[in-house]
Amino acid sequence: MPHTTDPLDELDAFLLELNRAAADVILPVFRNAAQLAMEDKGSVGAFDPVTAADRGAEAAIRKRVAARYPSHGVLGEEYGADRTDAEWVWVIDPIDGTRAFVAGLPVWTTLIGLRHQGRPVLGSIGQPVLGEVFIGTAGGARCVTAGGERALRVRPCAHLADAVVATTDPFKLLDERELAVWQRVQAVARFARYGCDAYAYAMVAAGFVDLVAESSLKPWDIDAAVPVLQGAGGLVTDWRGGGIGTNGGQMLIAGDRRVLDEALVLTREVARSP
Repeated sequence: MPHTTDPLDELDAFLLELNRAAADVILPVFRNAAQLAMEDKGSVGAFDPVTAADRGAEAAIRKRVAARYPSHGVLGEEYGADRTDAEWVWVIDPIDGTRAFVAGLPVWTTLIGLRHQGRPVLGSIGQPVLGEVFIGTAGGARCVTAGGERALRVRPCAHLADAVVATTDPFKLLDERELAVWQRVQAVARFARYGCDAYAYAMVAAGFVDLVAESSLKPWDIDAAVPVLQGAGGLVTDWRGGGIGTNGGQMLIAGDRRVLDEALVLTREVARSP
């Protein structure tokens, strides 16, 4: 048989290059008020910051994708869509958790995902302050640091009562009915953590968090995490328990099917149509 090479092997290496390029732009701005250049792109009463690091990092990623793979498409938070009907499409959130970034908290991440024929197949969750890149495909996931690599695996958790659960900001990002459901989930769980954005997704893959519930996500908020979670044995569904599609929305991320099923009993009652 002829020798074949999995294209994801080459793209995996390139994904690490993209994380380094983004970090080179972002780290000099982090905790540097003089360089922040923050603007609020939200509506009245809905603070939605963007900084020079967000824009610069996405521009750096796009430049490298265009130079190496000019036929690939790109969908990014800051600069929108370019050839999203291409066979391969990169989906970018240069700083997921810009509020944490502005507050000087090292729980923001760089999310870079890759779709093949519309399906997320490769992704990374990078936290350069901590020197971590969580990277994965459906075939496996790992955490890459300066000291080497380690495999990622979700942990077993039989009951929601034993689970560590997380959401970003239930009072700002969930509507009234969703908040009531979240409060019921949180009341049953062992304990809850807040404000970690996609870093909480990485902690599910690493076996430290058991369930994350989010709503009103955009594609760039979740696409990159899907292959990492799948590769670590995790599950990503909407609040009905179905597939997440490509539009974001309500999401549940779980390490154990048993915890997910318990949560779905509650979330299905306020699930929105995709």
